[in-house]
Amino acid sequence: MDTELIWWAKISDSITEKKIFNVIVHCMQTLELTEWWLCNSTPELEPGALSYVPKLLPIGPLLRDVTENKSLGQFWEEDHSCMSWLDQQPHASVIYVAFGSITLFDEKQFKELALGLDLTNRPFLWVVRQDSDSDCNNKVSLPNEFKGNQGKIIGWAPQEKVLRHPAIACFISHCGWNSTIEGLSNGVPFLCWPYFTDQFFNRIYICDELKVGLGFDSDENGLISREEIKVKVKKLLGDENIRIKAHEVKKKLRKEKDDGGRSSENLKKFIKWLKE
Repeated sequence: MDTELIWWAKISDSITEKKIFNVIVHCMQTLELTEWWLCNSTPELEPGALSYVPKLLPIGPLLRDVTENKSLGQFWEEDHSCMSWLDQQPHASVIYVAFGSITLFDEKQFKELALGLDLTNRPFLWVVRQDSDSDCNNKVSLPNEFKGNQGKIIGWAPQEKVLRHPAIACFISHCGWNSTIEGLSNGVPFLCWPYFTDQFFNRIYICDELKVGLGFDSDENGLISREEIKVKVKKLLGDENIRIKAHEVKKKLRKEKDDGGRSSENLKKFIKWLKE
């Protein structure tokens, strides 16, 4: 374990680090007062981690009904125009790029990402948060040399629908747990770009344990360069073993959701406990 990547590290300021640390301490103390904790995972996905906390009752994967057009529990309205755009793209060709609702990039890193997507010479669907060009602390804009001819940029995506679409080739993600579960459940290979907290451990799990993705490496200036993005996209999409493993994980998670696996049994167990 890299101690620099523990939950309360990698935050922008020491005050926020302390707040997160205190929240975690409070959660662990609360855990001792409860009978059960329900979690969005499955026994087959991470048996080792779950074995350390017997009170954790995995009932996942918790996925929304993709036939719904309403945005559930999101900050912004989903742009469904991307679905018709995806329908026009070749099978397994599109790079989906999304970093959740918290991740912030500075101007230099935002530029490298944009130009890196250009260099891949592939279609891409890029979710750029609607406040990214207005937040006074995060003023970023697309570089002048960015072409983006093969891409589509939207403010917020119906992510589960996107990840289920056959045009998606891979997912450049911050590795938040919801995004991780959604990507794994749809058999999509990952390119991991964690921002903070558990996302670094999720990257390790995706890349080293499940072997369904690759991580980006920073340069001497701490930036993930446009060349690094191009190289890793090519390497990931050229690796047949990663695609096979991603499909295997998808089958396991879909079995839990659709066929009543151990997660379903856990939920029934919890409901029975409530009634008693």
